[in-house]
Amino acid sequence: MSTAMSGRVTGTRTADTVLEVRDLTVEIRTSRGTFRAVDGVSFDVPRGAALGLVGESGSGKSLTLRAVLGLLPPQARVVAGTARLDGEDILTMSTARLARLRGPEVAMVFQEPMSALNPVMRVGDQIAEGPLVHLGLGRAASRRHALDLMRRVGIPDPVRRYSAYPHEFSGGMRQRVMIALALSCGPSLLLCDEPTTALDVTIQDQILTLLTGMCAQNGTSLVFVTHDLAVVAQTCRELAVLYAGRVVESGTVAEVFARPNHPYTLGLLRCAPDIDDVRDTLVPIPGTPPDPFSLPAGCSFGPRCGFARDDCRTTDVQLLPVPRGPGSRTGHSSPTGHSSPTGHRAACLHADECAAAAHAEPAVAGV
Repeated sequence: MSTAMSGRVTGTRTADTVLEVRDLTVEIRTSRGTFRAVDGVSFDVPRGAALGLVGESGSGKSLTLRAVLGLLPPQARVVAGTARLDGEDILTMSTARLARLRGPEVAMVFQEPMSALNPVMRVGDQIAEGPLVHLGLGRAASRRHALDLMRRVGIPDPVRRYSAYPHEFSGGMRQRVMIALALSCGPSLLLCDEPTTALDVTIQDQILTLLTGMCAQNGTSLVFVTHDLAVVAQTCRELAVLYAGRVVESGTVAEVFARPNHPYTLGLLRCAPDIDDVRDTLVPIPGTPPDPFSLPAGCSFGPRCGFARDDCRTTDVQLLPVPRGPGSRTGHSSPTGHSSPTGHRAACLHADECAAAAHAEPAVAGV
């Protein structure tokens, strides 16, 4: 089964899948009207592995995560789809069941810890609160557990820092507190919403190493939202590229970066710096993301795409399998009719041209 696929593709959950999202659709009400911010998004998160959700701002990445955890803002609502955690649909859970789910089964690391942490509660008590409420530990045991987590995430002198408040920590240390808090109840799934965006590159590398290391140590699955392809290369095994609320390409990080089959993915790779391949110029993606109230006909990326043809403006292409090997393809079909055994999929009528162009260019750093 594909690890990240079109909302129009069905699948059957296996024991190796911790989260299965199908046809997730989120609408937002505004003064201008209602628009779809997430449109039929589907993906699987393998147990013990990491999936990256990549795209420009406004592509629907963060809303997808918040919908999965039931944390949408008041003006947004899920209108279709399922999000099954170990077979149980999160989107139909009662408020009480959701409250029991958050922490012990699913946790989230937010982009800005200063706004996510309680400013008037000591950080140690915030980390200890989950085990106290959800795991049934006593106050002394919860404190010991919190101190152990603070040591494991690299907070120096945890006994003293246990009683500190969030504003007394640096940005990197606050994010370490957030990671300790998120992992305090041993969740099977960790959702990360651009947790390193506000950090400098040195601290970013430390946080990414910490996240991946602790998830590997605890057997925790990871969904990582970011716009930084180098971060995906460092942290994730699987990848789903979002544009205008839809998944336009998915597969393993290695195969998507090595042979992108959607022009948007290729565009993201072209404008990413690579220290191993010094280029005279980085090639930006022309134009801007479309207005969600007036999406272009056919392919939403068409107006910005160098491979676009007339058929792109009239055909609504869904994710379809990428054939094996480096051979050419037309309309997503191979001479043998076989799809990629690793689940590589793309939504482009001219993916063969895109793959051929990518073959002549270097891929992103880290792959």
